[in-house]
Amino acid sequence: MKRFCLALCVFSLFAGSITDAQGKGPDQNQIADWQPAGGLQQIPIWPGKAPSSRNVGKEITQIVNVPLVAGKQWIAMGHVSKPTITVYPPKGENTGAAVVIFPGGGYQILAIDLEGTEVCDWLTARGVTCVLLKYRVPGEGMKPKSGHYPDSPVALQDAQRAIRLVRHRAKEWNINPNKIGVIGFSAGGHLVAATSTLFNKRLYSPVDAADKVSCRPDFAIGIYPGHLWLDEKNFVLNPFVPVSKKTPPTFLLQNQDDKVDPVEHSLVYYRALRKAGVPVEMHLYSEGGHAFGLRETKLAVTKWPKLVDTWLESIGMTK
Repeated sequence: MKRFCLALCVFSLFAGSITDAQGKGPDQNQIADWQPAGGLQQIPIWPGKAPSSRNVGKEITQIVNVPLVAGKQWIAMGHVSKPTITVYPPKGENTGAAVVIFPGGGYQILAIDLEGTEVCDWLTARGVTCVLLKYRVPGEGMKPKSGHYPDSPVALQDAQRAIRLVRHRAKEWNINPNKIGVIGFSAGGHLVAATSTLFNKRLYSPVDAADKVSCRPDFAIGIYPGHLWLDEKNFVLNPFVPVSKKTPPTFLLQNQDDKVDPVEHSLVYYRALRKAGVPVEMHLYSEGGHAFGLRETKLAVTKWPKLVDTWLESIGMTK
């Protein structure tokens, strides 16, 4: 299906089987295991073996260049089986707000810089603590059929656990426990909706004190989200994101020419949020495609981070 195009293209790169429109293989270069810059440390989110663990082989990190992605090269991670968080402290005045980041990649890979570290650079400069989640993407043959947690629960297990860890350690990391939100891109945008609607459904057995606190985000930001509109003949929301009045305030953004995750993914979720009385702000642009991240182009959508800055201030999360 279209929604998996980006992920499948990148995953095929790991097997060396994809070519571009000119018949040439996209630029690629396998690199050493990814580590955060600046001496920051990856923190395992599970004290022992992660729930629903599978043996998926060695984690793979590659520099790739796929035509669907704005800009030049970016870093894709595959076969992620050991989930971690990396805490990026705010620069300058600390607003007390924190955002857990879900990079996209169709639940096949993670765009760890394009939709991860580059997002941290933006938000930390605005006084927001960023927590980059490297969630499990098991790999080929293990993808969720439609981003449903029953198909492959591991990503949502990791997301719930990450939010709980941030709230549990909020004092240690100088975070206001009532200002913890999520932002996700593409499949990560689906994970934003899943954490926003399934926070009362625990997908794993408690492992320590962190699991006693809530995993409900205080706000949610979905950028070109996928896996929300399942029936392409009818305008029906994915039933595994059960919106309610307790769903947190939400920001949505997408392009009308997005051929990977059509704009209906945002539209159908927006309608459900409105019906439930959830505060929601949505911005749609005529062009800009998919997987543009924060990389600047000449198109209007490239200014979207300023919209989020204003929205976060308007809902009382930042100054």
